[in-house]
Order: sequence, then structure tokens, then C-alpha cells
Amino acid sequence: MAFTLKNQSPLLLLIWGLLLAVSLIALVLGRYSMAFVAFATFGLSLAPNLLASRFKIALPVPFVVAITMFLFATVFLGEAFDFYGRFWWWDIALHGTSAIGFGLTGFLFAFMLFEGDRFAAPHWALALIAFSIAMTTGALWEVFEFTMDSLFGLNMQKTGLDDTMGDLIVDAIGGALGSFAGYLYLTGSDKGLLAQPIRQFVALNRRLYLKSRNKLRK
Repeated sequence: MAFTLKNQSPLLLLIWGLLLAVSLIALVLGRYSMAFVAFATFGLSLAPNLLASRFKIALPVPFVVAITMFLFATVFLGEAFDFYGRFWWWDIALHGTSAIGFGLTGFLFAFMLFEGDRFAAPHWALALIAFSIAMTTGALWEVFEFTMDSLFGLNMQKTGLDDTMGDLIVDAIGGALGSFAGYLYLTGSDKGLLAQPIRQFVALNRRLYLKSRNKLRK
């Protein structure tokens, strides 16, 4: 099912409502930084839908929910409530989750370039492209953290090299899982949980995958 304003997930509505409520309460109490973080998280969660609408791409509801939950955990809980400092595993979990997502997204992008033709390139090659996209995204994020720390005196890298390398290792593991899910999809062994968003996205955007031979129902 594609995401529309008429079929939002109850969880998505709950998160949006919470963010708007917190931003308003924070403004009343004069906690402007909290209000900004909450409202920024809400705004960022709308960005994928706006971009999808702009490029006429249908996003499955689970995609939108997953993106919103990730932004909620990263920006709102991580920054506003210092979950990064409270829980040592928070940053690792989010990096791993995002890497899986980037691996899946990278596969969908590479698969789209071949119009959904499973045999246009070796399966391992498409999986490698997906993995490369996930790793490139992770590396660019580390560059962003370094830039913010250098220019604005922040501490996004925390322990420096150890934090950066730990993040990249987790990115590699998550990216490998996401790209492997794409590989299984190509081989027809797509019964796993991670292959489900691939099937849903391809089914909703068949015009982008005209040569796809998957027989999933819409």
C-alpha cells in the first residue's frame, strides 16, 4: 500500500502528534532549542513524502514509518534527550539500521537503472553497487561530523578515530545485510523480512521497473 494522507499509520500519527505537542509546549516554556529540535524532526519526516511526490514515486507505508522512526530516534531522542550519552549502544544501533536502509535504497536505485531486468548484470554486481552506496553514504556522514566538529566546536565524533571507525564497521555490516537482501531478491529467494520492502517498492513503482519479472500482486 502506498503512503497517502488518507492511510497513515497510527504509529506515524502518534509520532507526529508528539513532536508537534512538544514543540508547542517547549515554546510556551521558553525552551527554544527543544522546540526547534522537535519541529525540525517533524519537518524532516515530511521531506521523503514531498520528494517522492515531486518525482512521482510511490512510497510504501512501512518505508515512511521507518524513516520517521529513525529521524525521531536520531534527532529528537538522540539530541534533545541525549540518548547518545545515556546509552552507549544508541549510536551503533542507529548507524546499523541506517546502513541497512541505505543498502536497500542503493539496490532499488541500481535495479531501477536496469529497468528491473534481473539479468542485465550479474546479481553480485548489483549487490556490490548497493553495498558501495551504503558505505559511501556512511563515509560522507563521517565527513559531515568532522566538518561540524571543526567549524562549530561540536563533539559529534566523540572519541574521534575510534568512534569513526566503529561507525564505519557498523555501516559495513548493515550495508552488507541490505545489499544481500537485494541479492536474494534477484535470485528469487526473497522470503526474508528485509526483502519485503523491496517487493513492496517494486510493486508500487512498476513503471520504473518495466522489465521486472517479479509476480507480486499489488
